[in-house]
Amino acid sequence: MKSALVSLLIAFASAVSLPAEVAIDDSALGNSLGGWSKRNKQAAEYPLSGATYRTYKPEVSPTPDGGIFISLRIDHVRGWLSSDDHAVLEITVNPKGQIVAAQSSIAIQGRSISSDLILGGTDAGQKLVGTERAVQIGTDLVANLSAKLLREKIVEAGRVSFPAVLRHNYNLLFQAIRAEGPPPVAIPADPPQPESQPKPEAESAGEGDKTPSANLEISPYGGTPKVNLPIPE
Repeated sequence: MKSALVSLLIAFASAVSLPAEVAIDDSALGNSLGGWSKRNKQAAEYPLSGATYRTYKPEVSPTPDGGIFISLRIDHVRGWLSSDDHAVLEITVNPKGQIVAAQSSIAIQGRSISSDLILGGTDAGQKLVGTERAVQIGTDLVANLSAKLLREKIVEAGRVSFPAVLRHNYNLLFQAIRAEGPPPVAIPADPPQPESQPKPEAESAGEGDKTPSANLEISPYGGTPKVNLPIPE
């Protein structure tokens, strides 16, 4: 029993120390974009804001702290006679599956427009966590990129809406993040306890004691007491 308890405590401590495994559910992301049916099933195409866009399967690499870094490529499909525009969305996810930073860049006609590195926080310096941080990062990313795009005097409809398309992909990517903890620790069953054996009735009642005992005989007329020793059977 003691050894089983010790083993359970060791297994539980090991499970607690293991970090959650963070990953991207490619299937869920692809389904939300219409399916990975383009470019040898490596990309999805979909209409948005009056234009067509193409999103490729994300590239994921681990970070030193146990999180992941995600790079997502998005194209603005402009037709046979025009070259496509390209964008890259980069997201850093911590070991708990929370987005902590994001950055994006757009390449249009040889010009590259990059956003600042967006971190989760407020103007007062307060750090946000969880979903609130993810929403704030997405909002700040689109605002920052849209302002820089506006300064470039981009007017084509599909290009002007590129930041909104990045936000769309950002939201879907956030929903596809999975953070799974270590497998549950199996609790070993208590070892069977030996059943207590009842004592024989003769022993419990004081019977069956065959050890011979001596009798002391005292004469009523006085004299030396006589000890009678039993004769062994």
